[in-house]
Amino acid sequence: MKVLVIGANGQVGHQLVEKLKDKGHQPVAMVRKEEQVEQFKDKGIDTVLGDLQKDFSHAFEDVDSVVFAAGSGGDTGTDMTVLIDQEGAIESVDNAKKAGVKHFVILSSMGADDPKNAEQIQPYLYAKHRADEYLRDSGLDFTILRPGKLTNDPGTGKVRLFEGGTEIAEIPREDVANVLTHIVDTNKPEGKTYYLHEGDTPVEDTL
Repeated sequence: MKVLVIGANGQVGHQLVEKLKDKGHQPVAMVRKEEQVEQFKDKGIDTVLGDLQKDFSHAFEDVDSVVFAAGSGGDTGTDMTVLIDQEGAIESVDNAKKAGVKHFVILSSMGADDPKNAEQIQPYLYAKHRADEYLRDSGLDFTILRPGKLTNDPGTGKVRLFEGGTEIAEIPREDVANVLTHIVDTNKPEGKTYYLHEGDTPVEDTL
């Protein structure tokens, strides 16, 4: 499948496009700057330039699936969180719907189900919550993935993927990319929200 990865220059997105290519898919890395292109071309990965604060509808041409893995980053203010994590995601959903995309996968966060009661990163969780709800109401076939606290530890290939819950545990970014790859590769959009922690189940045995 041709898979558009929005946020491909991020830590999860960068690993995701490589894993999708290894699975035999055709990932398209959407990046914002020309200087970010070469690193993907060197690995034989297609790219497209797109800025979430401008018109990026051209990136969705002939795309089968979309993974929205973009994020404003921890060093930006609330304004960028709203522009990227919320409005960027919402416009991505609209673009995907117009382009006839078959499966939209969004990388969300634990806590996005109840941002009002969050003790930390509340603006970020509100933005994720709004984007998730918009996707649910869009009519698109979708999967929402809400991982716990992200770490840079090496992935184990084993996770706990479940529906519902409030406890928060850690998960390596590499295993988030592994699960996103599995979601795309399995291609069974069931309109579900999954929560993700480190665990004991091999990724290929989830879903």
